[in-house]
Amino acid sequence: MFTGIDDIDWASLTHAYGSARDVPRLLRGLASDDPAERETALDGMYGAVHHQGSVYDSTLACVPFLLALAECEEGRDRAGIVELLVSIGGGADDTEDGADGTGGGSRRGRELHARAQDAVRAGAPVFARLAGDADAGVRQVAPRAVVRFLDEPARVLALLRDRIQREREDHVLIALAEGLGLFARRHPAYSGPALDVLTVQSAPPNGPALRLAALGQLAAGAPDRLPENLVAMAVGLLRERSTVRQPGEPCHAVTDTLARHFRRLRPSDEEGSQLLRTLHRALGDRVPERIALLNGQLTSPSTSDRCNAVWMSSGLFREWRGDYTEPVALIGRQLSAEEGGLRDAAVSVLGDLFELAAPAADALHTLATTRPDLWVRHWDRGTPTLGGPLKALARTGDPRAVPLLAQILAGPVVPDDLGVAVGSLGGHAAPLAPALRRELATVAPGSPTAISRALPLLKILTELGDEAAAGEALRLLRSGPGEGLNGLIAQAALRAAGALGPAAREAVPVVRRYLDSGSATAAAGALWSIEGDAEAVLPVLLGELKAKDPYRRTAAAGEVASLGPAARPALRALKRMARSGTVWERTAAAYALWRIDAQSLEPVLAALRSAWTESPYPRVRIAGYLRELGTAAAPLRDLPEAELNARQRHLARQGGHGSDDIPKDERLLRLCREVVRGGQGDV
Repeated sequence: MFTGIDDIDWASLTHAYGSARDVPRLLRGLASDDPAERETALDGMYGAVHHQGSVYDSTLACVPFLLALAECEEGRDRAGIVELLVSIGGGADDTEDGADGTGGGSRRGRELHARAQDAVRAGAPVFARLAGDADAGVRQVAPRAVVRFLDEPARVLALLRDRIQREREDHVLIALAEGLGLFARRHPAYSGPALDVLTVQSAPPNGPALRLAALGQLAAGAPDRLPENLVAMAVGLLRERSTVRQPGEPCHAVTDTLARHFRRLRPSDEEGSQLLRTLHRALGDRVPERIALLNGQLTSPSTSDRCNAVWMSSGLFREWRGDYTEPVALIGRQLSAEEGGLRDAAVSVLGDLFELAAPAADALHTLATTRPDLWVRHWDRGTPTLGGPLKALARTGDPRAVPLLAQILAGPVVPDDLGVAVGSLGGHAAPLAPALRRELATVAPGSPTAISRALPLLKILTELGDEAAAGEALRLLRSGPGEGLNGLIAQAALRAAGALGPAAREAVPVVRRYLDSGSATAAAGALWSIEGDAEAVLPVLLGELKAKDPYRRTAAAGEVASLGPAARPALRALKRMARSGTVWERTAAAYALWRIDAQSLEPVLAALRSAWTESPYPRVRIAGYLRELGTAAAPLRDLPEAELNARQRHLARQGGHGSDDIPKDERLLRLCREVVRGGQGDV
């Protein structure tokens, strides 16, 4: 296996951490009789030689030895070596067009990736032989490698067809079905016979696992071959599989390695999770069918099936729009499960749904009230955070969270992120204002946690219109500018003072100090709200409109809008920004133009349309502006109409995975409905 390994000048080769002189030790470790040493060696290969998918000259030098290790029948854990080879060859993706997945990078990097593909492809006959290996684990990972790297379609099809007829192990049969599906997508000219095999495997007398796998591949490549009762059939097969499934073997490794860590993150029934996830992914935008399938999973007698369903529901909710009342309520039922992992999964998913979690609010309230030990979560490192059940309840906007949060605020430990959760309660949080003010009073302006604590507290107190918060805002402002007060905190405090209008006159001298600082725009806005003196603030805002930083220009345009017709001297700069700025600049400038001169609509509508069309990110703000424009927004009504007809969430189309993507999208939909109806209702 290691013939010639010592003839290579490994010290002259490199990996992620410099010299590759340690690579021979890692390669030999893969052949060790000690399972801990084998796992440590594999961990080292992924951590250095193939770090985060990168390929180095040392990676290329390893390929012949890895192929030899994979084919050595006396070796252990060879499946992991085959998976490593597939990844090195760029074959970890499941693209339909056969793309190699190497991506961009430097010219040198692209050359190394191309050479790695060639090196692994040269070993394709090894993978073909491994498809019939005595080790079932090796047979399981071989089909994908064969499909990816053996450039003989007819031979590959014959091999897969033969192996799926001979194989008896469920997990290998699933891999073969997945291999046939990938083959059909990569080789359209041969897809017919491959799909014929899958169609046969999706029917009795085959076992439930193989049938589910075949249905998933047919859904992805040949939906016309699917049975009409697909969802009912899939749910039935899932439950049949669960009644005969044997518990998986525990991990035998004793080392705390990266590879072991990733295995710990996998579902307890990884095979079942992958089967249903494949089917969900293939169904794509067929949301009603996916909801029905998810409901079937969530009502399964099997705890593992329900846990898998909870985790995969997150992807459906985050990407696609739909009526999720029933599945969310079913997830709420899992909160009473004795299995802690299932309950924790449900709490985690519900916490990201915000108001969409309302159908589970009763269950969340029950859990929060009966388990006060879950109100605050303590960590080995870092500060305490608000517990998942109470946070999820507050994020739904349910007022029942208020008395529980009040008890936390009165206690000895107040989580730093409590203010963020309170923000979702809106006006229901008014009874908490005195306690929130007291908590804000404990924030030291220069402390490491000042930003995470002060910003949400200032925001919610400002939204509640709490006049008594002016004193705390003033306290924070007096510690700056330029004296340890963070700019974000200063701007939030200035907005808090400005929100009180003339009632905050005592803050004027302090606010004026910020007119010549990085928070000048916020200071000008506050001063205008308090005094209404355009001559005092307009020069500052005009200067900010000329700043090099587009964020400063955008913020300045936003404040200029509040001046209305008094800001006419800013029209030239705003028109220029509306034509050629970033999407955020164009959005802010267009709104300011309308506020200054509502009769000049052409540049306003043109800028808003271009920003909406170019990027989904400013759409929530633009929709709010369109609602405010009322009938003047009629020429742009096609934009919200198209948005309401879209099935996919607006940020998901850009690959967004932010924790607040769902509430942003729901707000966008509400605003779009208001615009289309031509109403001015509250959202």
